[in-house]
Amino acid sequence: MTTVDASIARPTRTERDFGGEIEVPASVLYGAQTQRAAEAFTVSDLRLPRQYIARLGALKRAAARVNQELGLISPEIADAVIRAAGEVADGRLDEHFVVDLFQTGSGTNTNMNANEVIANRANQLLGHPLGGKYPVHPNDHVNKGQSSNDTTPTTIHLAAQVAITHRLLPALARLLDALRAKAVELDDVVKTGRTHLQDAVPIRLGQEFAGYAGQIERGIARIRPAQDGLAEVALGGTAIGTGINTHPEFASRVCALLSDEFGVALRETDSHFQAQSTLDAAVHASGALKTVAVSLLKIANDIRWMNSGPRAGLREIELPTLSMGSSIMPGKTNPILAEAVCQVAAKVIGNDTTIILGGQHGSFEINVMMPVVAYSLLESIDLLAGVSRVFADGCVDGVTATAAGPAGVESGLMMATALSPRIGHDRAAAVAARARELDRTVRDVARLETDLTEDELDQLLDARRLTGR
Repeated sequence: MTTVDASIARPTRTERDFGGEIEVPASVLYGAQTQRAAEAFTVSDLRLPRQYIARLGALKRAAARVNQELGLISPEIADAVIRAAGEVADGRLDEHFVVDLFQTGSGTNTNMNANEVIANRANQLLGHPLGGKYPVHPNDHVNKGQSSNDTTPTTIHLAAQVAITHRLLPALARLLDALRAKAVELDDVVKTGRTHLQDAVPIRLGQEFAGYAGQIERGIARIRPAQDGLAEVALGGTAIGTGINTHPEFASRVCALLSDEFGVALRETDSHFQAQSTLDAAVHASGALKTVAVSLLKIANDIRWMNSGPRAGLREIELPTLSMGSSIMPGKTNPILAEAVCQVAAKVIGNDTTIILGGQHGSFEINVMMPVVAYSLLESIDLLAGVSRVFADGCVDGVTATAAGPAGVESGLMMATALSPRIGHDRAAAVAARARELDRTVRDVARLETDLTEDELDQLLDARRLTGR
């Protein structure tokens, strides 16, 4: 029955569920349970992201295919569900996903939102009215063989796997290539190394960039084990891990379809009780992402320091000028992409704290903070992927060396370190102290206060030699 709700002055339809009758906007594809959730959860304007909904749609599509293969639903119903779930996966029905991010901790509300949207759309495709739950039922057909308690963690793992495989790792590989290329390009530039922000022995600028490349290379390696953890999914455990009301082959077949579709590893867990009561794999993955964020923060801050100036700072490197740096100071430029990296790192580190807290809320047979963990994990992956590519393209590729780094090497007091093997640590320290007092170079003072010859000083104080291989 269609009526008009006077308070909103738009047509509604009456639906019935476990709670009785409720009015639902007549044109929407969701149903009674989604409407109740939308009314109950008015916490924020945040929703589970598009990629999560897309992967949930893909899971429902694969489930329908498998349930048909197993003879559990008719070909006609399966075909309609597959088509409708495909529209969800493709983003054509996003406007009908209305549940707040902050909802029941199992993600049941979003799972039912998907079930109702897919069922209503399938019925529409079959020529039946919305809200009738006939011939396609949201629970009996779309959700067949599943529970929110296993589909939600499975969707988290699937979405994270796809985002890491096809977005984050290629972006990190792009940044790694840029850093390696810059290390080769700048390998002949000798400058002063620094420890504790104080002058140290010489280093090549290329060596510093090789170090940055090494961080990213190892960050990629740290993500690989996290991917293996995400490959193991809870699907098949249904309500609490016992697998009640699901076919024993259902989960493995769905995983095989999804693995083939997205080019990622996905397998049914051999320990359903841990898979449904914990988010340990997501916590582990977030830890790897946080480590990458910390690496990026170090790299970006080094680049900011080396670019400081241009007259009163280090100015050892120049960065591409991408935009105006100040609304009041004419001609000012800033290391804006490095600053963007720092902000992303801060957000990812904060998301990791959220995910850790979420992981702690596994009580008996279920975790009850899955939606916020899903949101935070997928956001971290996307932010790291986006900023890594932008940083490589807009900053690292365009780094050039200035003459300031090499010019400061000869005057560095820690050049005295190179004298230690010949004159001993204490005498070398005295030379450094005297050079600092007189505002002279180590070479000048060593020439006056040691018996080292000019040839010996040239050999010992060869800055390029001091940087090693």
